[in-house]
Parts: sequence; structure tokens; C-alpha cells
Amino acid sequence: MTLSELTAIEEIRRLKARYFRLLDRKLWDQLLDVFVEDLQVEIDEPGVQFVLDNREDFVASMSRALDGVVSVHHGHMSEIEIEDADNASAVWAMEDHLSPAPGGGEHYWGMGWYEERYRRDSSGTWRIARTKLVRQRVVLDGKQIYPSPSE
Repeated sequence: MTLSELTAIEEIRRLKARYFRLLDRKLWDQLLDVFVEDLQVEIDEPGVQFVLDNREDFVASMSRALDGVVSVHHGHMSEIEIEDADNASAVWAMEDHLSPAPGGGEHYWGMGWYEERYRRDSSGTWRIARTKLVRQRVVLDGKQIYPSPSE
């Protein structure tokens, strides 16, 4: 791996850390800057499936979903691939804790992964270009709801 690839990987790790911090702090205007304008978003989890094609709609939807909610998001175990000087992809293990749980309940604990693509802009700044959140497990108030315990 070259020094420029290692530098890009570290810049992408810092970008994702900034995403989590800004999301949890509800700094919506700053969060917009983490993404390219034509951001592609796919959420596929129990009870919530949607696709968006711009950063403004995504940040607005997160603002509404997290209104009155204390959130803690973590990203772990990044697998970042530098494809060329301006494009990269990654898979991140993730978990989030939401209290109170959106839609009812005291505590939501989700686990899964993000599948992402990144693009470097003309200023040399990496931004998230595509993000897909896939849930592997969801626990609501201490009870596993996904996958169903009977599965």
C-alpha cells in the first residue's frame, strides 16, 4: 500500500467519525458537508426501507427521525478500499443506541453494517457519496425483535 493510499484511508476514517459525531450532536448544517450533493442513501431494516438521492433529503429525514432522541452511533472494523485517486469504498460494522426509541419504547439497540462509497472533490476533500445501512440485529427494550427470535 502506498503512502497516498494510507493517507486516504485515514482521511475516510476521520470522515466517518465526523459523520457519527455530527449526527449524534444533531449539527445538521455541518452534517450536510460530509456528503456529496447527489448522495445516494439506502436504508434496509425491519419496518424502515427507503432510498434517497440527495443530501438535503437525507439530513432532513435524520433530523425528523432523531427529534427528541438521544443517539449514540459507533462504527467499527472498517474495511476501506482505495479504488483510484478519487474513489473508494468501505464496509463498516456498526451499532446504534437510541433513547427513547423512535416509534415507542425506551431503548433501541441496532447492529449491522454500512456499505459505502466515497468521492474526493476538486479541493481534495473526501465525502460520502453512497451509504447503505443493513441491520443484522435489533433489540427493543431488551427484547430481540429482529431477526425474530423464532427464526
